[in-house]
Amino acid sequence: MKLWEGRFTQPSAKSADDFNQSLSFDYKLYWHDILASIAHVKMLGETQIIPKESADKISDTLVNILADIEKGSLPLEGAEDIHTFVEQELTKRIGATGKMLHTARSRNDQVATDLRLYVKDSIVNVCGHLKALVNTLLNIANNNVQYIMPGYTHMRRAQPISVAQYINAYSEMFLRDIERFTDCYKRTDVMPLGSCAMAGTDFPIDRRMTASLLSFSEISQNSIDAVSDRDFVAEYIFCCSTVMAHLSRFSEDIIYYSSEEFGFIDISDKYSTGSSIMPQKKNPDIPELVRGKTGRVYGDLTAILTVIKGIPLSYNKDLQEDKEALFDAETTVLGCLGIFNELLQNISFDTRKMRNAAAGGFSTATDIADYLVQKGMPFRDAHAVTGQIVRYCIENNKTLDKLDLFVYQQFSTLFDEEILQRVRVNKSVEARKVIGGSARSAVRENIRSITKRLNRMFKE
Repeated sequence: MKLWEGRFTQPSAKSADDFNQSLSFDYKLYWHDILASIAHVKMLGETQIIPKESADKISDTLVNILADIEKGSLPLEGAEDIHTFVEQELTKRIGATGKMLHTARSRNDQVATDLRLYVKDSIVNVCGHLKALVNTLLNIANNNVQYIMPGYTHMRRAQPISVAQYINAYSEMFLRDIERFTDCYKRTDVMPLGSCAMAGTDFPIDRRMTASLLSFSEISQNSIDAVSDRDFVAEYIFCCSTVMAHLSRFSEDIIYYSSEEFGFIDISDKYSTGSSIMPQKKNPDIPELVRGKTGRVYGDLTAILTVIKGIPLSYNKDLQEDKEALFDAETTVLGCLGIFNELLQNISFDTRKMRNAAAGGFSTATDIADYLVQKGMPFRDAHAVTGQIVRYCIENNKTLDKLDLFVYQQFSTLFDEEILQRVRVNKSVEARKVIGGSARSAVRENIRSITKRLNRMFKE
């Protein structure tokens, strides 16, 4: 018999049961559902809402049910949802006593509590994967401070930069992702249990006791909002979407930089694939898949936002659609973070090719303009003079570092011998000692800063 069948004169149709069921996906909540039920029944016993011995019997049986599920001897099947499954199994084992568990509780506040517990644990898990990824990037950066590569804007060579500075840019992105998840955790860490169906309960429950047992920092302040709030799910998936955006950007770079046209990066054979028809091919399938899966997580975000956008207060069955999007986003992000971290640990750089590319494309032109400004010329005039020099190089098949002083002085008498050094890529990189700049001292400071912030995040 279903938990709610007492009011009905006819059994529900099998097709309706199949359509309504959620056990096929919300089984993932079994651990959190049982944990919340144990806390709830302990509170019921301590407050003498039900006999203490009954509460202890229910709690002990729930522990046994959890153990049987964990060892695989109790298949999760034959119920409408995971909450019904647990309660039915409980009643099957201890009879009428098991029916006391649902006192002062509704499936509405029960599922909201389970989901918050699940998301809290998931945030910790994802942040652990992000920490591992940042540590990998820090290791790569530490090993490549001295190497130079071209930096790009509009996918055109812009200025020479440090390889480590480039790697640090992604570490900064992933640090922000950890901050976002940490902030999301604070809003998820609110217990709705005790809100019951939507109006609260007239039993003298102790919500703070239950919250303490479940390690919630806060309890919800409005029962109507508590049972219908899925903002935390949307926020979690948004955080996942941002992680995927950053992984996708990184993937795009790796795909480009590992191509024959660039040749900056080599992906290990262990993380590459070949072609079924072209024997010479070495394809970057891992970053391509990560890039593709980003759209999947964006779809999960769109799905949850669409679900919650038009739901009247309070609980509605639409909210059952929150879980598949949540679980899919979580699985995708964890999978992508794990394999991407492995891939990064097995890439190598062609530092000679990167440096040669950095020296091309007039990447030190800005240094010429800055030099003229330091000699007293207004920047706009310096910009124009430098542009004329670049045009001269293009027309005469020259590079900036191959021009002699005589040629420079044809464009401005402010030039002296120093300019011949200023246009070299290593001088250009080392000149940028500003915080966040490309000089080795600045890059090393950025590495220290990233390490310090990462450690602080996980101490808190």
